[in-house]
Amino acid sequence: MPSLKEVKSRITSVMSTQQITKAMKMVAAAKLRRSQDRITQMRPFAEKLTAILKNLSAAQTDGDTDNWYSQVRAEKKILIIAVSSDRGLCGSFNTNVFKGVLRLIDEKYSAQFTAGNVTILPIGRKATDFFAKRGVSTVTDFSTLYSALTFDNVSNAMEYVMDAFKNGKFDKVELVYNEFRNVATQILRAEQVLPIVAPATENTQSTNQIDYIYQPSQEEIVTGLIPKSLKIQLFKALLDSNAAENGARMTAMDKATDNAGELLKQLRLTYNRTRQAAITKEILEIVGGAEALKSA
Repeated sequence: MPSLKEVKSRITSVMSTQQITKAMKMVAAAKLRRSQDRITQMRPFAEKLTAILKNLSAAQTDGDTDNWYSQVRAEKKILIIAVSSDRGLCGSFNTNVFKGVLRLIDEKYSAQFTAGNVTILPIGRKATDFFAKRGVSTVTDFSTLYSALTFDNVSNAMEYVMDAFKNGKFDKVELVYNEFRNVATQILRAEQVLPIVAPATENTQSTNQIDYIYQPSQEEIVTGLIPKSLKIQLFKALLDSNAAENGARMTAMDKATDNAGELLKQLRLTYNRTRQAAITKEILEIVGGAEALKSA
């Protein structure tokens, strides 16, 4: 049985940890409100613009338009954008992203990976550290985007991706991130960024029936709207991931606080039992000594 001093020291340590987890939960809740507002406002616009983007790419039949965004090439060199967090203590948030990327490579790009033609663009320090330790080829120029999460900074990252795809450095670009649903639910998403694919619909004629009127011209729409839409797609994914991270951290810290409370109950019970046993032992020693004196 542990001594009273040891049990009391553990109680003090758990109480200190519980205060920290409770404070982290409150901080995550405050950040969650802001990040949730940002993604709630961005999501309808981003989804509608992405739908227009895909329909626009699918409807282009003019051979004079250089729409390299939709050029399908042999999938020899693959770029995977992995969106994680900068900090831990958020449950399985980052682990899900890592598993999703590895599963994507295993199921679709195992041959390219074996040939060394799979590159990871990590966003977030956790993803950067994870893939660096495993010797995977990475592009770390944009790993610290979360330190200043603005549309301009995200645009720079997407411009690099678009230029690399246009120049043939990569033949396909995938995006893996956590989508925010609610505080307790994050859904892992794997989306194809480039080349742009037509929206999948049950009625295959629906896309062909879209009749666009281009103003000022089809070429200017392609060169203007599509890059902006791709930047917004990545920005939306980062906002989603940021909100999901705060939700996951809030949930994790809430559970940690509850677990600390349960542990405190057990430790206090152990402390009381140990104290009672010590008192009982002292009483028995006193009674035994008194009886010895009577006998003498």
